[in-house]
Amino acid sequence: MREERKIKAIKIAAFAINAALYVTAGIIFYSVLPLSFGPVRFWPQAVIPAIFATVFGPWVGGLGAGLGIFLNDVILNGNPLLSLMAGVTSNFVGFWLVGYIARRRVRWSTSIVAYGLVTALLMAIAYAYTDFIYVILVAVSYAIFVTLALLIHQFFSNKWQSFLIGAVTGLLVGSAIIGLMVPVYFQYFAPVATPLTLGGGLAYFIWTFTTEIGFMLTLGPPIIAVIYMAFPAFRPKETQREQK
Repeated sequence: MREERKIKAIKIAAFAINAALYVTAGIIFYSVLPLSFGPVRFWPQAVIPAIFATVFGPWVGGLGAGLGIFLNDVILNGNPLLSLMAGVTSNFVGFWLVGYIARRRVRWSTSIVAYGLVTALLMAIAYAYTDFIYVILVAVSYAIFVTLALLIHQFFSNKWQSFLIGAVTGLLVGSAIIGLMVPVYFQYFAPVATPLTLGGGLAYFIWTFTTEIGFMLTLGPPIIAVIYMAFPAFRPKETQREQK
C-alpha cells in the first residue's frame, strides 16, 4: 500500500514537472526562434513529453503534454479553441502512444514495414489528389525517418527499438490529428473561413512530423539512458532485458 502511494506521488510530481518544462521550454524557444507553418509552431521540445511518457508511463506523458501545449497555445497564440481541437488532442493521444509502446516489447521489422506501407499510401493519396510537391515531401519524410532509424539502430543495437517505434507511431498519429483539425478549425470556426483541402491537411501533417521526429529520436535515447542510470527503479519491467 505504501509502495503504491509512493509510485502515485512520483507520477503526479512527474506529470507536473512534465507540463511545467513543456510550457517553459515552449515559450523560451519560440521567443528565440519564432518559426511556424501557419498556426503550427516549430516544436523541438516535443522530446520532453516523449521522455516523460517513456520513463513514467503514457498517462504522465499524455496528460502533461496536453496541459503543457494548452498553456503554451493560450500564452503564445491566444486561441484556446484551436488548442483544444488540435493541440491538446494531438499531444495527449500522441504522447500517450509513445509511452504505451516504448514501455513494451515490439518487433522492429514489422514496424518498419508498416511505416513503409503507411508512407506509400500517403504518397498515393498526395499524387492522386494534391500537387506533386506533397509527394516529394512525403518521400523526404520517409527518407529522414529511415536514415535516423538506421543510425540509431546501428549505435544502440536493439536497446531503443521500442522507444523508436513508439516515438514514430505517436508522432504520426499526433501529426495526423493536427493535419485534420487545423483545417477543420479554419473552415468552420475561424473569423474568416478558409476552404478545407486535402493538400492543406497533408502540409500540416508533414510539417509537424518532419520537424519534430528528429529531435525525439536523437535526443530521447541518451537522455532516457542517463535517467535510467541515475534511477534504475524507473526502468519499465517490460523492457529491462532489452535496456541492459
